[in-house]
Amino acid sequence: MPLPIAFLGPKGTYAEVAAIACQQLFNTKGYEAQLLPYSSIVQALRAVSMQQTEFAVVPVENSIEGGVSATLDTLWQLDTLQIQQALVLPIAHTLLSYARSLDTIRVIYSHPQALAQCQLWLEKFLPKADLMPTNSTTEALQHLKADATIAAVASQRASEIYSIPILAQPINDHPDNCTRFWLVSREPSKQGSHTSLAFSFPANRPGALAKALQSFAQREINLSRIESRPTKRSLGEYLFFVDLEANLQEVRVQSVLQELEDCTETLKVFGSYSILLID
Repeated sequence: MPLPIAFLGPKGTYAEVAAIACQQLFNTKGYEAQLLPYSSIVQALRAVSMQQTEFAVVPVENSIEGGVSATLDTLWQLDTLQIQQALVLPIAHTLLSYARSLDTIRVIYSHPQALAQCQLWLEKFLPKADLMPTNSTTEALQHLKADATIAAVASQRASEIYSIPILAQPINDHPDNCTRFWLVSREPSKQGSHTSLAFSFPANRPGALAKALQSFAQREINLSRIESRPTKRSLGEYLFFVDLEANLQEVRVQSVLQELEDCTETLKVFGSYSILLID
């Protein structure tokens, strides 16, 4: 029976490239994985939570633009999701269009993160073009053929799939641009070198975050990322996502979790996982 994997579609997105890498991992283990495109990150994650699919591959952090709020907020809202694998994908954006030159382009479509990652290039070469955000880097590609004055920021794979000319590449502002993805499911995850969790506090008390972070420092647990998100209850209240370089089953990690249970309002552990670098 195929293992369904949800991803942010349509085909040709960077999320699909990460999903294909996961598909290949499953295939090497004797499983048949099936890729299912969804129109948003939230829908892909909810599909797993509602048992409509077994897995979802979602972006969580870009090296230039930081955290992906839709992923973090939805993981916090849902109580059933666990991280099974992290994947790091190099990002090289291209400008797709049927235009004959940059001078004729009036509108550029893409995901907000992709537009932001190409901001300096777009300001330099297309300063008068309007930037239009879409749910994914490939959502607007179907409209390009009908209007040669519009373009899209997408992947080279998207150009190949939809047979759309590449007008310029690469156009991202930083050559070392990469995005980290998470493969999530409902199954508990305890194997791997990294662990992710999130927590909130019952009140905005001075020193509350410092006390929580001191628990990690005292046990020499390195934090590779800490990021705040609004609780959405009132202005100035935040919850915190933390990635640590340790396994969930280590005694020192379990000791930290016990202390966090005492000083936090809500503590969510998303599991341990390994990191795969995609060529």
